[in-house]
Amino acid sequence: MKYHEKSNVYKILKPWLNDGLLLSNGSKWQHRRKILTPAFHFKVLQKYYSALEENSERLINALEKTSGEAIDVVPVISEYTLNTICETAMGTRLDEETTGAGKSYKNAIYKLGLLFVKRFSNILLYSEFVFNLTTIGRKQQKYLATIHKFTDKIIKQRRQNIKNETTVENDKDLDMRTEKQDYGARNIKKRNAMLDLLISAERDGLIDDAGIQEEVDTFMFEGHDTTATGLNYCLMSLAYEKEIQAKVVEELNSIFGDDTRQATMDDLSRMRYLERCIKESLRLYPPVPFISRQIPSETILSGYKIPAGTVCHIHIFHLHRQADFFDNPLKFDPDRFLPENSKGRHNYAYIPFSAGPRNCIGQKFAMMEMKSSLSAILRNFELVPVTKPTDLQFMSDVVLRNSGPIFVKFVKRSGKVF
Repeated sequence: MKYHEKSNVYKILKPWLNDGLLLSNGSKWQHRRKILTPAFHFKVLQKYYSALEENSERLINALEKTSGEAIDVVPVISEYTLNTICETAMGTRLDEETTGAGKSYKNAIYKLGLLFVKRFSNILLYSEFVFNLTTIGRKQQKYLATIHKFTDKIIKQRRQNIKNETTVENDKDLDMRTEKQDYGARNIKKRNAMLDLLISAERDGLIDDAGIQEEVDTFMFEGHDTTATGLNYCLMSLAYEKEIQAKVVEELNSIFGDDTRQATMDDLSRMRYLERCIKESLRLYPPVPFISRQIPSETILSGYKIPAGTVCHIHIFHLHRQADFFDNPLKFDPDRFLPENSKGRHNYAYIPFSAGPRNCIGQKFAMMEMKSSLSAILRNFELVPVTKPTDLQFMSDVVLRNSGPIFVKFVKRSGKVF
């Protein structure tokens, strides 16, 4: 609880995310977290669910066009997660115009990540004055302009939608224009999209326009790129682990039988083996491979005195592969997350969503999205391996990226779900 201040390393991200929830500290972080936490309450996630299933259906339709060919899942899944975060947390569906802008947005994030690594690796570029004079400094400004233009358009579009609405479908209590909001869990029924919550908070003087931009930039990135990364590696793993994939399909058959209906949230809660597969994939391939903290006061770690001001890097990728915590750590074994096998494991041995007060605010949403998409895919397709775990060559980036494509073949099962 005491040592959760982000280190100076994160300042490299500041031109992009400014003082959004990821980068802010102290009272500002506490204030923003209090405003945003109700947007990810279970009852609000239920309101997002229909959009999740619609996007899963569109994902299935897109995969059907591949005709059993090996495809790079990275761009396909990235488009799915970007559409999903826009339609749920942002309350805005991408149209033909914004779809093109969305592709530019995703490309800019990818290019920006490479620039961040170059800057992080060269201490001479830590100076803002020096960095802004360099070629990569000018490239960063170009990519940031693309990113901020896209998110600004999302905000303006949602503001206009709210202005045009006279009621909110199926729940008049969600009318953000006429009701003062109490930013606590007891008024959770008044919550709709996360962006609606921010716009409502602005009317009550709790956040300004710049603050909304900061949080939208933060959640658009964290809500689509990290989840897409997790899905990419999980698809590759399930394709490679045929017996494990068969067990997931068996579990899905026990839930749905021959019924081709869409999954419900109750169905998702019954997908316990699939959830363990997701957890195991996040163990081996955590989308955020390391985090960093600034130690505000002297402390003791493992018997060593750590001076105040020390920067501590927590390497999640390597932590998750420690034999001290996980037997045969490189083996993909979902059953290591069975309750009886997890007993006695250190609480912080597994932290794909970080931990403590600064844990990922959207982790329940991410798990729900991954279950929705993976269950839909496996009900419709057999996954055939192309890219294998041994083929992966990770590159330094903000998230855990492979240096090349991740190929998977989707072979249609008999019958059609949806």
